[in-house]
Amino acid sequence: MNQPSATPPPENPNPSPGESRLGPIIRLAEVDSTNRYLLDAARAGEASGTVVVADHQSAGRGRLGRTWEAPVGASLLMSVLLRPEIAPEITIASVHLLTMAAGLAMADAVEAVAGFAPILKWPNDLLASDPLVGNRKLCGMLTESEISDGSLRCVVVGIGVNVQWSDFPAELVETATACNLVSGRDISRDELLNEFLDRYSVLLNDLNSVLSDYRERLGTLNTRVRIELAGEAFEGIAEGVTDDGSLEVRTDGGALRCITAGDVVHLRPV
Repeated sequence: MNQPSATPPPENPNPSPGESRLGPIIRLAEVDSTNRYLLDAARAGEASGTVVVADHQSAGRGRLGRTWEAPVGASLLMSVLLRPEIAPEITIASVHLLTMAAGLAMADAVEAVAGFAPILKWPNDLLASDPLVGNRKLCGMLTESEISDGSLRCVVVGIGVNVQWSDFPAELVETATACNLVSGRDISRDELLNEFLDRYSVLLNDLNSVLSDYRERLGTLNTRVRIELAGEAFEGIAEGVTDDGSLEVRTDGGALRCITAGDVVHLRPV
């Protein structure tokens, strides 16, 4: 595998099928998890900017220990390897900016390719709005970091986007959707991938604006939500996002609580 470079990879405005504006693209027919694969590759010296894309994951992972399942070829399943040299201002405390940037980039990519604007949901989901049934999940993200001796060695941003589904299993039919189902036409995974990588590479070069852009576009803000934590659930209005990425929720009792992790459910107006 390539050794880590001391500087970010040069921008490539016309990447070949095996390259991107970030770095090389590794394409796999099947893997247990693109995040797991890329974390192992990072430990072996894979270069910053490397992208792994799989047609199928046998053990895809989501937030809070959940699994991510999709038929072969139905979803864009990918992970991006980032090392500190690609964004020198990133520290352990600011890794959340890389996930926020990925959410912004994918939202823009979906709009450009599929023709609709998804809703950004805290902390790292994209939803598609349906006026009859409410919001349905379109995309999820899982960011994992490698830390050694108190220093950030690498970050892997994993993304799963439902792109081209014919139908959903019974357990997902009321909560999930796909780009083709919303747009009413076939959507190319490769086109979505290329749009995302172009937009993500631009944001990685200007992380200073990511937090303000994320706050401005976050559909969770000013929305009534239910927060589901281990052993506790409460409702309130999402009022803000702190500099460290926590969600500020004003509870029905008037208290302001900062949520660092947990399930957030957007509640439809009564």
